[in-house]
Amino acid sequence: MTAPARPAGPDAPVPPAADVIAPLVPGTEADTHGRRAQPLPADAIVFASFGGPEGPEDVMPFLRNVTRGRGIPDERLEEVSHHYMAMGGRSPINAQNRTMIAQLEAALAERGIDLPVYWGNRNWEPYMADAVRSLHADGHRRALGIVTSAYSSYSSCRQYREDFGKALVETGLLGEVTIDKIRVYFDHPGFLDPVADGLAEALGELRAEGHEHSRIRVLFSTHSIPTAMAVASGPEETRGGSCEGDPEGTGGWYVAQHLAACRYVMEQVAASPEGSGAEAPAWELVYQSRSGAPHIPWLEPDINDVIEGIAAERSADAVVVVPIGFVTDHVEVVWDLDTEAKESAEEAGLGFRRVATSGSDPRFIAALVDLVEERLREDAPRRQVTDFGGTPDVCGVGCCANGSPRARIQPTTSALDSPADVAAAAADAGAGAAS
Repeated sequence: MTAPARPAGPDAPVPPAADVIAPLVPGTEADTHGRRAQPLPADAIVFASFGGPEGPEDVMPFLRNVTRGRGIPDERLEEVSHHYMAMGGRSPINAQNRTMIAQLEAALAERGIDLPVYWGNRNWEPYMADAVRSLHADGHRRALGIVTSAYSSYSSCRQYREDFGKALVETGLLGEVTIDKIRVYFDHPGFLDPVADGLAEALGELRAEGHEHSRIRVLFSTHSIPTAMAVASGPEETRGGSCEGDPEGTGGWYVAQHLAACRYVMEQVAASPEGSGAEAPAWELVYQSRSGAPHIPWLEPDINDVIEGIAAERSADAVVVVPIGFVTDHVEVVWDLDTEAKESAEEAGLGFRRVATSGSDPRFIAALVDLVEERLREDAPRRQVTDFGGTPDVCGVGCCANGSPRARIQPTTSALDSPADVAAAAADAGAGAAS
């Protein structure tokens, strides 16, 4: 039976910190990159994803869920709906998630880890609250949260922590069920090595067609986000910090982590048989899938603009697009890259290859099990291969804020200030109900 909803408002009971964040390993509390959580007696896994329509009738309701509160008219959503309709009205992310969950369950069992996996989405069925209700009904109380996004930003990390917090509040299970999100995993070799292998293969194919390495441009692509959101990615104490490729610190941890991932991939390719003895191709980080009001700055350059510029300058004869920011080949990869970016390259007379994402590779599934083991065992190896400097189990204060001045505080889990978030969100809800 579902527990009754707890009262909201200034007088609502605030659960102790242990209910929304894991206890920390003593001595790591102030370590921005190395904050560790004590091993957890977890009894379930929540597999959290974005969600997607299952049929044509779902497309518009799904898009309204995605854009709720942003004031985007249906006319604009109709334009985006054509991307899904071109695929039969079904997002490929759903089948991909089902496959990943089945593979994850098998990989956990192979390592002797007995944790059931519950799937919950942000924007479509099965919703996060449904997953929380199900795991609670099955007798589970302490879950680890795995999300289908590898980097630090509001939309790719904190918003999932909000999804966990809001689901616990909605179900009335805050304080009875906990969900501790695993760390971001952009720096795990199981995520990056399949990408490096795919890039080496693509370069080899283009070379076999007569393209010189020096005339191939590698475009690492990720989802553009508002510049303010990028600046706010990472904990408060890192805001404005510089990194290689972002000397002004304008991209926060989101940009810094992507650049670190790109450098690692290029190093692996250079050390591969395909890269050995060949001049390394030039590369850059580009962005895709921008949405929102045109007057709001978003991360640039756009991938299609870059492809057009390469053609205009005749600086390369072919491009390899690497969707470094994505876990699976979902609609934004299939449409924005395999359709729009490919068309841009073909119209410009450039050779084109697109590297697969790592989500279907057994090494990535094994990486997810590694990340689970990190939270279960103190002696579990922690595999981090980039030069970024490591990522914490528990997020810092103000980590990955929305960046919008209109953003309202939401309950979160898995951060130092999650207890404060829960209390502030409850007070805000109470004030709103009283007004």
